[in-house]
Amino acid sequence: MTQTTLAGPGHQPGEPDQADKPGSSDGLQAGLKNRHLSMIAIGGVIGAGLFVGSGAGIAAAGPAILLSYALVGLMVVFVMRMLGEMAAARPSSGSFSAYADQALGRWAGFSIGWLYWFFWVVVLAVEATAGAKILESWVPGVPQWAWALIVMVVLTATNLVSVSSYGEFEFWFAGIKVVAIGAFVVVGLLAVFGLLPGSDNPGSGLAHLTDTGGFFPKGPGAILTGVLMVVFSFMGSEIVTLAAGESENPQRAVQKATNSVIWRIAVFYLGSIFVVLTLLPWNDPSILKDGSYVAALNSIGIPHAGQVMDVIVLTAVLSCLNSGLYTASRMAFSLGGRGDAPKAFARTNKRGVPQAAILSSVVFGFVAVFFNYQWPDTVFQFLLNSSGAVALFVWLVICFTQLRMRGIILRESPEKLVVRMWLFPYLTWATIAMISFVLVYMLTDDSGREQVLLSLLVAAVVVAIALVREVRQRRSGAVTADATADA
Repeated sequence: MTQTTLAGPGHQPGEPDQADKPGSSDGLQAGLKNRHLSMIAIGGVIGAGLFVGSGAGIAAAGPAILLSYALVGLMVVFVMRMLGEMAAARPSSGSFSAYADQALGRWAGFSIGWLYWFFWVVVLAVEATAGAKILESWVPGVPQWAWALIVMVVLTATNLVSVSSYGEFEFWFAGIKVVAIGAFVVVGLLAVFGLLPGSDNPGSGLAHLTDTGGFFPKGPGAILTGVLMVVFSFMGSEIVTLAAGESENPQRAVQKATNSVIWRIAVFYLGSIFVVLTLLPWNDPSILKDGSYVAALNSIGIPHAGQVMDVIVLTAVLSCLNSGLYTASRMAFSLGGRGDAPKAFARTNKRGVPQAAILSSVVFGFVAVFFNYQWPDTVFQFLLNSSGAVALFVWLVICFTQLRMRGIILRESPEKLVVRMWLFPYLTWATIAMISFVLVYMLTDDSGREQVLLSLLVAAVVVAIALVREVRQRRSGAVTADATADA
């Protein structure tokens, strides 16, 4: 067993990670190949939320939901550019948490690291339950809880074997999602313009974007309502910066992922929603009843569209579970290495796998699954709401961290600044304003208010713990220094 401290208790803002220093090793193995990283980068922004939740967004904003996706997509592009700048210069398994530790202080790295870990542990429960529902509908003889258990055990095993087994599973899971959405966009566009042989769709071109109450049937304000409904389906874009630390060429992997994020969002999010809105009127009852993608496929005349989408959604769920477990464990590993979590989390086995970090994340995931079955409307709903706005908190911290890290990188290793945020610092501040506006606007929304307030409550508790720990460590250091001086 090897153990690494990425940044121990004495770590100071501006000091490089141990992993960045010559001759040090964090114990993790470079088991992810370029094709793994490429597919993780491409598929990372595609979650089950895109397939399942887009219908509600279309119903709330009409065709204007395209502008909602475009606004959030722009925000994610900027955030990923900032994160890419830092990750290319200093690849780390803790990613933005490690950078916040260096740039803003240990309290910031501790707080955002644990909040992010909490977010993904809750996601494990959500996705395990969603996958179990689909599997139970196929094999009713096996109860839903058993399917959730089976799915969690299988993916835990793949993560425990090696990082390359995680990468291989994710390569195929993400590949199926990418091919499915790519095929959906191509076939859908052919049907939209009447070029698809045998299609049941009349091929009305772009008419459906305006023929039912115009492009803004619910008014321009509905764009912001749509933003609240789609923003969380983008969470996960940052996973590639954590995974890059276990690849052979982290800098190149981060550069490719950062540069490709624009077309990924354009094709997979805007492209697929555009196809749905041009194949059907936005208020077609089937969009909410069957789901936007199934409704679109049915309008073309694709047989067994529901079953086809079930397979794709299950793949997206398994992919999200696989990556969620990987991400939570690597964040726990990084926290352990910096002295912000039990030291056992920072130990790796002979295969370079942080076994304790994986198993602890899974245990909490199983507990959350139990809560979902035992108290779905009370305890589990609290977990959901209290982690709901964490995505936005993470993006805010990335922005503030990058403001400070640019100067640190230029001062200590300017040659590593190979990815740069555009129009720095103006676009960084503009992104901070955009994210802050979304958070404030959520407080005016009945469904969003509880998420923001509960997430703020949990964040306040975690930050308070971080500050208390910092004060105690300083006092302990001062006492030790006094005792040394007296001696």
